Amino acid sequence: MRTDMVLESIEMARWSRGARLDGLVCHSDAGSQYTSIRYTERLAEIGATPSIGSVADSYDNALAETINGLYKTEVIRRQGPWRDVDQVELATLAWVHWFNNERLHSALGDIPPVEFEATWHASQTAETGVLINQG
Repeated sequence: MRTDMVLESIEMARWSRGARLDGLVCHSDAGSQYTSIRYTERLAEIGATPSIGSVADSYDNALAETINGLYKTEVIRRQGPWRDVDQVELATLAWVHWFNNERLHSALGDIPPVEFEATWHASQTAETGVLINQG
């Protein structure tokens, strides 16, 4: 496993959210890419905190595995067969955009996650009087 992939993901999150991600908790398994010095140093630089689940805990990767299962069912199996990697990447980008910005989430009052997050940030700003950098 290579650390570069997760570092690139962190950079994408930092770019889309702003220079620092204070308060962000990055939960992962205990893979070598997540326990590397480069990874933990980069999280510290951007104000994020690492969180690693306990080994052999049945809940360790439950959320990630659920998302992976949804992705495979809704994109890979339903929309395939695929001509090339570029086609998979474009379908993946479209699905992630829909998942975060358009899908109605029942646990959030049937609003999209991005709308719920924006409302939460607005309420925090109203309570504290401090503008929170949303990117």
